[in-house]
Amino acid sequence: MISRQKIDFIHGLARKKEREMAGCFVAEGEKLVFDLIKTTLNIREIYCTQEGLSSIQSRRMKVEAIPVTEKEMERISAFKNPSGVLALFQIPESKSVSDDTFDGLNLVLDGIQDPGNLGTIIRTADWFGIPNLFCSPDCADLYNPKCVQSTMGALARVEVHYLNLPELLKQATAIKIPVYGTFMAGENLYTTELAEKVLIILGSEGKGISSDLNRFLTKKISIPAYPAGSSELESLNVAVSAAIVCAEFRRRIE
Repeated sequence: MISRQKIDFIHGLARKKEREMAGCFVAEGEKLVFDLIKTTLNIREIYCTQEGLSSIQSRRMKVEAIPVTEKEMERISAFKNPSGVLALFQIPESKSVSDDTFDGLNLVLDGIQDPGNLGTIIRTADWFGIPNLFCSPDCADLYNPKCVQSTMGALARVEVHYLNLPELLKQATAIKIPVYGTFMAGENLYTTELAEKVLIILGSEGKGISSDLNRFLTKKISIPAYPAGSSELESLNVAVSAAIVCAEFRRRIE
């Protein structure tokens, strides 16, 4: 039987402070958990109902699962309709940023506070072969449960760096890496010349890109709306914008 103390501990991992103290995060669902087990992430504990245990056995996975009843799974899960698998993974140590890190296409996120959007952008970066993502300190936390679920396992393959963006951009521009920013008004993404090595800044939907980053910009780019010149259109969702920008860069520059 799972203890009250353990239930409280798992629930507490929904909060960033508790995750940092414990050094681990929660992942739920067979597909997500089993995908993460295949990566370099270290698993601490895995809880499974009988259905989950059967899946582990059928996949011949070498993990020591803790059996729980469906009622116990409901008590530790953050889902209204929990699956049969919940796991705790160790948070890996963050890696330093060197000049080589800027090779190829890179995304910079400024103040993206919705964890679902962040998770989707990480998943998009993984799809388009972007190994590094740079985030301002006020971005949503990578290991927020909603973000973890949204990444669909991509968080183990994309290195997410939280750092001072002006310092990052200063480092990049010192080695002649161009910096593009996405704006409502800027050069048309589909007709402007694109660089092979570049940092692309995406700001929050509410505030856009911070003014203290403007001095580092090499170019302002924009995704054109249709019909052209419409004044009634709102800005695109930032995760959608990231996908469009990445797709266009990959289409023209491999």
